[in-house]
Amino acid sequence: MTEPLPARRRPRGASVRAIARRFEADLGASVLAGPRIPNVRQISERVAMGRALWRELVIGFASQLGDLRLGFTQLAALYVLADGSTTTIGELAESLARSPSATSRLVDGLVRRRLVERHEEPDDRRQRSVVLTHRGHAVLRAVDRARADQFLTAVRPLTTAERALVAMGVAALATRAFSRKGRVVRTGTGEG
Repeated sequence: MTEPLPARRRPRGASVRAIARRFEADLGASVLAGPRIPNVRQISERVAMGRALWRELVIGFASQLGDLRLGFTQLAALYVLADGSTTTIGELAESLARSPSATSRLVDGLVRRRLVERHEEPDDRRQRSVVLTHRGHAVLRAVDRARADQFLTAVRPLTTAERALVAMGVAALATRAFSRKGRVVRTGTGEG
């Protein structure tokens, strides 16, 4: 019997170059830094800087969730409920791409922490609806504030022109945010 050959790993540099090329093709270097950047190494460095920023944002986010003793899926459930509408366990399960039984257990934990309330549906007593409590809203405000502070800390050292570019990019993304299922999330801008 022969030993299976170890899988060949792509050299790290090759994958960074591939990411840089895709980044350049998708966004165009003019968006990144004015005139087209002929040097793939410069693009790779910018991709690496973007990854480092993303890493710091994720680590800060994970740290905050740890401090709140809140899991990522629990936080996602709170955000689903944040619009104030009443949601059934089944609808919440679908939004989170989880089974109804796993979602019911997740909601149990959130109810114990008084972040959500669960009620029987008047039309169908087998159905349970879930709403966010004031305490749940307060947790989301704290998370949002901390993430905004962390983002602003990263943006403040930029030049005025760079900050303007970031602001334009964030505004463009915010007006065309996409849901998990790929549908455009409508904002109050009136644009479609």
